[in-house]
Amino acid sequence: MPRQDKVAFNTPHIALIGMMGVGKTTIGRRLAKRLGREFYDSDDEIETASGRTVSGYFHDHGEAEFRAGEKRVISRLVGSEIVKPSIVLATGGGAFTHEPTRDILLSHSLTIWLQGDIDVILERVSRNNKRPLLQVEDPRAKLEELFKARDPIYGLAQIHVPIAKGPHIRTVNRVIRAINRHQSNFR
Repeated sequence: MPRQDKVAFNTPHIALIGMMGVGKTTIGRRLAKRLGREFYDSDDEIETASGRTVSGYFHDHGEAEFRAGEKRVISRLVGSEIVKPSIVLATGGGAFTHEPTRDILLSHSLTIWLQGDIDVILERVSRNNKRPLLQVEDPRAKLEELFKARDPIYGLAQIHVPIAKGPHIRTVNRVIRAINRHQSNFR
């Protein structure tokens, strides 16, 4: 049986936010396993609900319609008042920037901003072409623009965790320690 950490049983849903490429999905899966929770990725849920890839949906319907669909999916996962087991949710990079979605996340989950360095993120996201906002001539300039616009908004998250260099488990451990510190402030 996988190790379960104490944090699992007295926190609400956990939502990982941050720039594309910081590792929200990988860290989220590992965190959920450690906490004995179900894991969801909002982009995967959007693709399942729409029958389209995120890039295809973006291309065909535009960012505004994508954000509206993303809000519906996230609301279904964490926004319901129905009592259900707490989950770990990895959100898309822009989810938290959309105010109605951000309000749902802040009201119904513990939001954790995974902070990454632009060089690390650029190296990671350049491995594939699945990032619709980076389908531009100068992806670095676009990332810098996104950082400038999004970092103040990401800063509204309840917890901030810089991603660790090396194996993702280091960041998972940082997240768990940060949650425990956050919880101790409310005891």
